[in-house]
Order: sequence, then C-alpha cells, then structure tokens
Amino acid sequence: MELGTSLVARQYAATRDATAPDPGTGRGLAGMAQDFATTLQQGEAAAMGAMTGRADPHAMVQALAQTELAVETAVTIRNKVVEAYQEILRMPV
Repeated sequence: MELGTSLVARQYAATRDATAPDPGTGRGLAGMAQDFATTLQQGEAAAMGAMTGRADPHAMVQALAQTELAVETAVTIRNKVVEAYQEILRMPV
C-alpha cells in the first residue's frame, strides 16, 4: 500500500504547481474594469487619430472592433448579473 501512496504523492507534487493559482491573474472585478476602460480609451485614441489623419485607418478599425467586443462582453456580463439577481428575488423565503 505504501507504493501506491508514494506514487499518488509524487503525482500530486508534480502537478501541484500547475494547479496553483497565479497571483497575477486574481485581480477580480477591479482588474476587469480597468482593462475595459483601457480598451475604450485605446479605441477612442485610435478614432481621434484617424479623424485627424495621424493614425492608420487599419489600426482604427482594429481598435474599434476590440472596443465593440469589450462593450458586448460587458453588456453580456451585466445581463447575466441582472438575470441572477432576478432569479434570487424569485426564490421562496
């Protein structure tokens, strides 16, 4: 039985680092909000640059597509949160 236990212990030790949380990714909602705001600012800057002739139109289209995706993602998350809240309100007490 000790052979099986040591095998399991070795497998756990080998994979423990892969399953450990990365301290840089646990930013939470504040990090996501900051990324969202940064994406919107980059899209706005690219649009202003294209209007004044200082930016490449291709870069503007790419930035606006990223902004559109960020807004659609934010709206989807908001809808899911509202839906979950409404579901909680419908629960019997």
